[in-house]
Amino acid sequence: MRPGITIQHSRDVVRDSATVRTDVTGFVGLILKDRWPRNVKAGDFMELPLKSFGELSNNPAHILFDAVTRRAIQAFFENGGEECRLFGICIESQQVLCEYDPNEGVFAPLLDRLRSQEDIAILVMPALAYMPVRYEKRGWPTVMCQPTMEMLLNHCREMNNRFLILDTPRDLHERPLMRWVRAFREKNSESASYGAVYYPWLMNGDETFPPSGSVAGIFARTDSEHAPFGVRWPPANQLLRGVTHPAVEIKWKDSGELAEANINPILTQPARGVVLWGARTLSKDAKWLHINSRRIVSFISEQLRRDSEWVVFENQRPELWQIIGRMVRARLDMLWGAGLLTGDQAGSEYQVQCDREINPPEVVDAGQVNVKVLVRPMSTAEYIVVDLRLGQ
Repeated sequence: MRPGITIQHSRDVVRDSATVRTDVTGFVGLILKDRWPRNVKAGDFMELPLKSFGELSNNPAHILFDAVTRRAIQAFFENGGEECRLFGICIESQQVLCEYDPNEGVFAPLLDRLRSQEDIAILVMPALAYMPVRYEKRGWPTVMCQPTMEMLLNHCREMNNRFLILDTPRDLHERPLMRWVRAFREKNSESASYGAVYYPWLMNGDETFPPSGSVAGIFARTDSEHAPFGVRWPPANQLLRGVTHPAVEIKWKDSGELAEANINPILTQPARGVVLWGARTLSKDAKWLHINSRRIVSFISEQLRRDSEWVVFENQRPELWQIIGRMVRARLDMLWGAGLLTGDQAGSEYQVQCDREINPPEVVDAGQVNVKVLVRPMSTAEYIVVDLRLGQ
């Protein structure tokens, strides 16, 4: 051994997990009763992993899925998407999309499957855009499929690792649209940061279609172009491909009013083309106003969770808390270096706590470990607490 070199053995185990992907999109489509395969029932579903639109169009099963979802997947790949998963749920009629069910109804098996798919980071259900809108007195709109929209939004909040892209309903414009978005946002305030709405619909020649598939492609494209930490960049100021013009022309001076109403406008920009302009969530909370703020924190939470999966096999002891704390700080240092977190130097503006104070005996006896992380993403001036509950 060379003089001056000391070898010290450590009980720490270096554990690293792959960087979480944020571009994989889940499409929820419909299989109506007249197209059900044999021996299925309402709530059964079919799943297809796709890496190109050709994999869908050349699959004999593609005719089972509704045309709206198939068109959205085409737009997804046209706009830079690289991988998605298509889920087609068997329903007896579209009326089930309009009914509240605290037990998730026919969607329960599909949602259980989505919970097991941890790589899905973006969620879309384009067929909802075609559901009817009813107007009450004084012009207040009721979107009939809102129960399904809320169910998917709450699912994204429950998972804390995915984001819902919503289309505006086909027959909703101007003041009624703003009224509906405001009411939807206020009713779902706890989940509002996990979704965004886009307006108007798009056209390619004479064809009209909702924008969610194209928008999901831009989310994925932005993430891939800036991989592995593309969530830092807002999915905005991006050209839409496969589009000739918006179905409704929005003037630039009116785009600000839509953005203030948490509606992301799609506009025509001279000499450029059709541009996805807004990047706001449905939330009015300053911490979650911007899509990349929400997605950065969701990404950090999911990354730290996966980094810490090994904890379930460890015995509870103070040394374990120290190991976890060092591991979390090392990951945050890496994310700070990638530009996701603020601070003049690594560790200056984020904190990690994993000690006896937040791990009292009852937590230890339950085989769990609590970790509290305080971070400030680059896209917000607010500090955000990430609570990790690890173990059994």
